[in-house]
Amino acid sequence: MTDVGLAAGEAAAGSGVSWAAVFAGGVTAAAISAILLLLGTGLGLSAISPWPGGGMSAAGFTALAAVWLVVVQWVAALFGGYMAGRLRTKWTGLHNDEVFFRDTAHGFLAWALGTLIIAGIVTMAGASGAKTGAEAGAMALSHQSETGYYVDELFRVNANPAAGAAEPALGVAQQAGPTEHDARAQAGTILAHSAVAGSVSAADNDYLAQLVAAQTGLAPADAELRVQDVVGQERAAIGKARQEADAARKAAAELAIWSFVSLLIGAFIASVAGAVGGRLRDHY
Repeated sequence: MTDVGLAAGEAAAGSGVSWAAVFAGGVTAAAISAILLLLGTGLGLSAISPWPGGGMSAAGFTALAAVWLVVVQWVAALFGGYMAGRLRTKWTGLHNDEVFFRDTAHGFLAWALGTLIIAGIVTMAGASGAKTGAEAGAMALSHQSETGYYVDELFRVNANPAAGAAEPALGVAQQAGPTEHDARAQAGTILAHSAVAGSVSAADNDYLAQLVAAQTGLAPADAELRVQDVVGQERAAIGKARQEADAARKAAAELAIWSFVSLLIGAFIASVAGAVGGRLRDHY
């Protein structure tokens, strides 16, 4: 058998993938991604501020984060793919097209391994799940606290009642009615139901006015006005919370789409870098 035939036979018998080179490229891409993501986190936190007008807007921050994700993928994929192509085992007796395909595949595999490493680290850390659970708990506690505040506002007794306002009934009629504790519980239930339903029914509105008038000594008309004011405040707070949740949803959706685009760009860059690294490996 000639030397060329022997080399071709060895190439055919050997594996078409140099896993050591792929692992080296994947680790390189993952490490660079982690470093650049930490840098981006620091830059992002320094660009935002809780004070009104003191930091970048939500739209600007989302756009900046999307651009940074693309940059991270470009740089990490470039170095990872190049390392995989440059460090792979030199093949002999193969057609140039086959060598080009294998180098491209090595770059792609290095990108895939690096992506899986980063995804595995994030998953094991459980940051996303812990954050979601904490936010859900905080929202639940916040809603309970807000409902309690509105109940307290309903049953506030005026320090200096206006002339003509009735005093809290102390006779048999009030004794037969609900106690203050029961009235607060009923009002809290009605407000919580209205938050889910989106409005307060006429019957619930009249009953709230009766409870407020009986417990605070307000005239029926004043009690009706207080109920309307408190219900309006609750609707405004719920609307604001929904707007904030919708804005967060849109930002998360945009970030996910840009992450998908950046990953595709990273796969392409890594494949090209693998081919370039392999060609330089054969040349030198």
